Amino acid sequence: MKVLITGGAGFLGINLVRYFLSRGMEDITALDIADFDYPEKEKIGFIKGDVRDKEVVSELMKGIDVVVHTAAALPLYKKDQIYSTGVEGTRNLLDAAHKNGVERFIHISTTSVYGVPDHHPLYEDDKLDGVGDYGKAKIMAEDICRQYRKRGMCITIIRPKSFVGPERLGVFALLYDWAKDGKNFPILGDGKNRYQLLDVEDLCAAIFLCATKDKATVNDTFNIAAKEFATIGEDYQAVLDEAGHGKRIIRIPARPAIFVLRILESLHLSPLYKWVYETICEDSFVSIEKAQEKLGYSPKHSNIDALVRNFRWYLENISSFKNKSGISHRVPWKQGILKLLKAFF
Repeated sequence: MKVLITGGAGFLGINLVRYFLSRGMEDITALDIADFDYPEKEKIGFIKGDVRDKEVVSELMKGIDVVVHTAAALPLYKKDQIYSTGVEGTRNLLDAAHKNGVERFIHISTTSVYGVPDHHPLYEDDKLDGVGDYGKAKIMAEDICRQYRKRGMCITIIRPKSFVGPERLGVFALLYDWAKDGKNFPILGDGKNRYQLLDVEDLCAAIFLCATKDKATVNDTFNIAAKEFATIGEDYQAVLDEAGHGKRIIRIPARPAIFVLRILESLHLSPLYKWVYETICEDSFVSIEKAQEKLGYSPKHSNIDALVRNFRWYLENISSFKNKSGISHRVPWKQGILKLLKAFF
């Protein structure tokens, strides 16, 4: 089986490369606009390129059996980059895959396509109402997937909850940095809402199932998430407990905090975007029954497992990214004005 992973140098990409290699899938090519600076580079093929480049995509697609499309411009990217990568890049890949007779295409979407819902759990056939440009672009990309599915392609759409694990930094680096330095950590609301996460290993396992199960089974849409999760206050407190400084989660009134965060975002003084601060104080969980029943998906990790496992990786590897920052999941995000607030916690 010859596999192409787009976004292969990203957080999900490298974890997926490692997972596939461990399962004996050795004919892997990764495509990314970023450098693939991992030891696994000697074990796979790597092409530095853009999913928006039709010529690169068309050439790469020859002889491919399975495409796992993880490449995306994340919410902190500019609007035009989000849409051109998420929508037109997906269209380029599907068009090339269709022309080259690719056996199956696995599209990594997001549960942000559900927006801020009025009920839980969320099911795959619930209405879609994406939050922000990222969520809206993912809905448009899913529509393109369904168009090509009607043309006879086997296309799996996976909607994962926010996932953490080795190599994941981004917004979670805020929690880990404050925990490491012995600070209390603020959360919006009373902390009693249930907010489901996902360990990247469980996501990789689900993708592997979609790459290997029979096509009639996987030609569908699946929510992927943790099975065991508590309240966000309890789950985040586990990281502070792991840090060992005796610090606590501090609850902040949600409405005034959201108002302030909207202003800070508009002034580019905070790394937190609408999807984060407007959903973090609400219930947010999906049903994984369909994936369990059809795919045999069986997540190993709870929310706490995933967060603490990632925190331990963070502590062990902090020297490698201590002075780095950016807007991807692979590096810590600049804290902006939140770094000043840290002193008061």
